[in-house]
Amino acid sequence: MFSRRHPFLFFVLVLTGMVFSFMIIMSSLFAVSTRKTRFDLGEKIGVVEINGVIRSSRTVLENLKKFRETPSIKAIVVRINSPGGAVGPSQEIYREIVKTREAKVVVASMGSIAASGGYYIASAADTVMANPGTLTGSIGVIMSYTNLEALFKKIGLTPVVIKSGEYKDMASPVNDLKPDEKVILQAFTDDIHQQFITDVAQGRNMTVEDVAALADGRIYTGKKARELGLVDKFGNLADAVELAGKKAGVKGKVSAVYPEKPSKFSILELLMGRSAKELVNDLPLNYEGVAGGYLYRPDM
Repeated sequence: MFSRRHPFLFFVLVLTGMVFSFMIIMSSLFAVSTRKTRFDLGEKIGVVEINGVIRSSRTVLENLKKFRETPSIKAIVVRINSPGGAVGPSQEIYREIVKTREAKVVVASMGSIAASGGYYIASAADTVMANPGTLTGSIGVIMSYTNLEALFKKIGLTPVVIKSGEYKDMASPVNDLKPDEKVILQAFTDDIHQQFITDVAQGRNMTVEDVAALADGRIYTGKKARELGLVDKFGNLADAVELAGKKAGVKGKVSAVYPEKPSKFSILELLMGRSAKELVNDLPLNYEGVAGGYLYRPDM
């Protein structure tokens, strides 16, 4: 028999089978445990976290919608630790918070940093809280790309471009930016900057002129931002949860709940504490989408 001829190999196979069986059982138990609802007892405050560079809005939008439609969630705290990111996702989250405010109280809680797109999002809330040392502001838009023309000439590469319109290869990394192209891109950036200013003014109940005076891209401490009217109160996350509960009329102890994580089980993620996708999302990549055939984007 195989077990007698190869006892060591047989032992290894049996042990491997036992390990895999254990992993399957643990996976099933973990999946069941993550499906338990957190909204079944009492009045609670939902906490939606925005961490790292803003590349996508999908998860945040889903969590805001879920909390907005859950009766036991009486108010929402948006916890922000972000230096900003892409324009589109920041605007989408801003709009979703504005929509959510029609149904429930929303408090923005700034952590170590809530700048640029992070502040854009915060400005949509009913109340903005920060720490005195929080890094915030940076109300501005930037678009950048690397010109490789000199490098291509040095190594003897000649780019060939076939295009359907005069500006289709605008901001190509292998050509100098022409004066008229720079005018177009500057106007594009200024347009988005004006949208940023207008939305902050609406969210903060300030005049466009007052926000524009602060919107030269500079950063502010939480202390300075409060003096300028960009922040309402000082406080940490727990303070924000308490304030949200008070504004929503919650009686007694206020409890915070977070969105449930997907039930999909990953041994690697369990061991590492975070997924590879989260690590990739935090990398300071210098592009977001394709425009004119080339990778570049305006950032907040």
